[in-house]
Amino acid sequence: MKPQLVFFLAFLFLFSLSEGLNPICDTQDHSSTLQVFHVFSPCSPFKPSKPLSWEESVLEMLAKDQARLQFLSSLAVARKSVVPIASGRQITQSPTYIVRAKIGTPAQTLLMAMDTSNDAAWVPCTGCVGCSSTVFNSAQSTTFKNLGCQAAQCKQVPNPTCGGGACAFNLTYGSSTIAANLSQDTISLATDIVPGYTFGCIQKATGNSVPPQGLLGLGRGSLSLLAQTQNLYQSTFSYCLPSFKALSFSGSLRLGPIGQPKRIKYTPLLKNPRRSSLYYVNLLAIRVGRRVVDIPPGALQFNPTTGAGTIIDSGTVFTRLVAPAYTAVRDVFRRRVGSNLTVTSLGGFDTCYSVPIVAPTITLMFSGMNVTLPQDNLLIHSTAGSITCLAMAAAPDNVNSVLNVIANMQQQNHRILYDVPNSRLGVARELCT
Repeated sequence: MKPQLVFFLAFLFLFSLSEGLNPICDTQDHSSTLQVFHVFSPCSPFKPSKPLSWEESVLEMLAKDQARLQFLSSLAVARKSVVPIASGRQITQSPTYIVRAKIGTPAQTLLMAMDTSNDAAWVPCTGCVGCSSTVFNSAQSTTFKNLGCQAAQCKQVPNPTCGGGACAFNLTYGSSTIAANLSQDTISLATDIVPGYTFGCIQKATGNSVPPQGLLGLGRGSLSLLAQTQNLYQSTFSYCLPSFKALSFSGSLRLGPIGQPKRIKYTPLLKNPRRSSLYYVNLLAIRVGRRVVDIPPGALQFNPTTGAGTIIDSGTVFTRLVAPAYTAVRDVFRRRVGSNLTVTSLGGFDTCYSVPIVAPTITLMFSGMNVTLPQDNLLIHSTAGSITCLAMAAAPDNVNSVLNVIANMQQQNHRILYDVPNSRLGVARELCT
C-alpha cells in the first residue's frame, strides 16, 4: 500500500473518531464477553476535556498510581478482612479501564471501572450529593430494592448502620467520603442477566476519588462478581487490556470458563487470609536480558502476616517493586542500555533517556511460568520521541513498602486468566484490539 494512501486512511480514521463516528464505540457486547475501554479511549466520556501533553498525562498517571499503591498497601496489611466498596483512585475521577453494565428493569447503562482488587459493585444513585451527572435512577427500576439490616449481606460491608430499616454504611478513602445504602437489582453483563445483584447505592460523595459511574469489583470477596455469579461464571474470568497506543483503545473482559484460551501458562494463586480479595502470585526472580538479577530474597517473598509479596492488579498503571528489588533491576537495566548514556528522570521515573536506546527484555519469573515483556510493555516514549523511560518504579516512600504490584501497562496485550476454583492465574500473549 502506498504511503500516501496509508496516511489518508489514518487521517480518515482519526477524523471519524473526532466526529464521534467510531463504530467500535457502538459495538454491542456479546455472549459473556464485554468490551474493555481505556479511559483515554475515543469511546470514553472520562477522557480529559482538553488534550494533555505527553509529560502531563504521564505525571497524572504517576500521581494516581501513588494513591493506588497506598490503598493497596493498606489492604495488604489490614488487621481483618473487610469488603471495600470504594477504589483507591484518589487523584482523578478517571478509572483506568471501564466496561458497560446495565442495571435495573428497564436497564440503565453505566460505564463502570473494572477493578480486580476490590470486591463489591457500587454505583451513584438518584439524588446523590456530590456524584457525577450520570446516575442510576433506582425509582425507575421495578426490580430495585434496598436491603435491611437483617440481611446477611449487611454483615459483609464495613461499619454498617441502620436508618429507616435500610443497611447503610460510610467510607473514607483518601480525599473522598462515601455514604451508601446496600441494595439489590438486576445487572446485565453482555447478554447475561443476573437478578438480585447486591451492590452499594451511593447517596453522598465528597472529594474526587470516586469513579463517576461506579465500580465493578472482580476480587475474591463475598460480595464480588465472582461470589455472586458462581453458578454462571464458575469464578473464572479473563481480560485482555489494550495498549495505550491502540487507536481503538478496546480490549475484552471474558466471563466464565467458556472460550478461555487452551494454550496458556499458569502460576498458582496464593491466599492472604488477612486480605483474601487480592490476587497474590509467587514472583521468584526477575531476569534482565539473560541475567537473573540479584534481588534480596525477602523483597519478593510472600508473607501473609506483613502483607508482603506480589499481586496482579488491573487498576495500577505502572509496575511498582519494593525498593531493594527495583533498585537491583534498574541498575542492571541501565548497565545493559549503556553506562555511557546520560540518565534523566521524569516525575517518579528515574531511568529516562533523551536519545534512542536499545533496551533489554525483562522477564518476570513466577512459580511455574516465565513472562517475557516486549518493549511496548517496558518503555514509554514521548509523542515527539525525545524521551524514553523505563515504565517501572519503586514503591512510594510514604506507603508500606512490602508489596510488589504487577500493573496494567505490563499486562497489556496479554490475556490474563483468573481461574479461582483451581487457584491459578494464566498468562498468554494476545493482541488486544
